[in-house]
Amino acid sequence: MKSFDYAAPTSLPEATALLAQANGTARILAGGTDLLVQLREHLRDADLVVDVKRIPELMELSYNPQQGLRLGASVPCYRIGEDAEVSTAYPALADAARIVGGWQIQSRASVGGNLCNSSPAGDTIAPLIVLQAQCVIVGPDGTREVSAEEFCIAPGKNLLRRGEILARIVLPPRAENSGSAYERFIPRNEMDIAVVGAASWVQLNPAGDTIERARVGLVAVAPTPKFAAEASQWLAGKPATEETFVRAGELAKRVASPISDLRGTVEFRSHLVGVLTKRTLAKAVERARG
Repeated sequence: MKSFDYAAPTSLPEATALLAQANGTARILAGGTDLLVQLREHLRDADLVVDVKRIPELMELSYNPQQGLRLGASVPCYRIGEDAEVSTAYPALADAARIVGGWQIQSRASVGGNLCNSSPAGDTIAPLIVLQAQCVIVGPDGTREVSAEEFCIAPGKNLLRRGEILARIVLPPRAENSGSAYERFIPRNEMDIAVVGAASWVQLNPAGDTIERARVGLVAVAPTPKFAAEASQWLAGKPATEETFVRAGELAKRVASPISDLRGTVEFRSHLVGVLTKRTLAKAVERARG
């Protein structure tokens, strides 16, 4: 591993100043579960590593049923999976947080770090998309917000500019009669990068038999995580039945542009989009009714 300088700021202004003034390449370390591997294997380089775990705002997790969820970018995944209120309000996010590596990884890895790593297969990104998460970014020029579905722009790349940090992720309050779910397919437990991952969110009518609104998100099917807009819009007003879920899965395939690699072929991945969309819609509806 190439040598680098290390800094551990305790405030956002200090961190953004370090990043903006850095000579050479600066990298943010939130948990390190991706970055340290990338540095060791020379997939990325760094002249400065800025550890942001000591910044209080980035470790905040606060939930209010009327205001929603404020999730600091460095909050480790285990805190989401173990928080009963958050898991009930945002089950798709909890589904994903619980399968980001084993318990050792979950004690360090964060949803914010997973998003900033910007892998096409990032498990927590599809739930953030369907739950309409907003990303609060802080930098030398102030604060700005972007939606989770806009954040990733290419494999391993995102909208963060020089000196900027993802400070927190904000999720709106849970809607009445709504539910969500995330599932992925992996070849075996030891190889836990998704071949395909799908998240679904639905809001039902008071009777629980019709979908009023829906959102479907996909990972590992394109250069960036995708929002399946056509499938999501088509679901509005449809009966909450298996036939509907199957048709939505077929429509979701249209946003996918998968590749063939050692984890799966184009045809297999396309098939999985339909299967996982159907499954997550069914689970989201079950949770909305429950």
